[in-house]
Amino acid sequence: MPLPESSPRKHVHTRAITYKGYEREDGLWDMEAHMIDTKTYKFSNDWRGEMQVGEPLHEMLLRITIDDDFIIQDVIAVTDNSPFEMCPDIAPNYKALIGIQMGPGWRKAIRMKVGGVNGCTHLTELLFPMATVAMQTIWPVSRKHKRKERGAEKQQSHRPLILDTCHAWASDSRVVKQNTPKYYTGKDED
Repeated sequence: MPLPESSPRKHVHTRAITYKGYEREDGLWDMEAHMIDTKTYKFSNDWRGEMQVGEPLHEMLLRITIDDDFIIQDVIAVTDNSPFEMCPDIAPNYKALIGIQMGPGWRKAIRMKVGGVNGCTHLTELLFPMATVAMQTIWPVSRKHKRKERGAEKQQSHRPLILDTCHAWASDSRVVKQNTPKYYTGKDED
């Protein structure tokens, strides 16, 4: 369903963000983000000169490599376009995330390592949804592999990370009852 009709307006700014998840041949996983900011008008930038309509003011790319336990093994951050010459200099700081596990406290851990002056606002913001991208990438594939290895009837042996992360995955929801009944806490209706 589209958004309702708006008041008359003029398009000024576009931020396009793409996330992709990859299963690697070495058993690890890559999560990638690509962000581009563009304007619908020309303007002057002190470092880059006249910016053309649609020319990226910001363009950042980020790759996080994680293992099956969602622990970061590597990080690559790149700033291809920025409003200031010094912006790309901060990219190596993102290696500080190596060893952190995606899960509860993810945003806090990011802020502690690359928040504020220790990072780039845009690269740091790209990190926040990465845990969800990782879950969407890994969970369906790993569940399929585990079913093949252990048999479809076997229950999961540890509490799924996704429990209680949203309305649908509340431990007392019918989604949990259907998908991970061992961890269902709701009332059984007869």
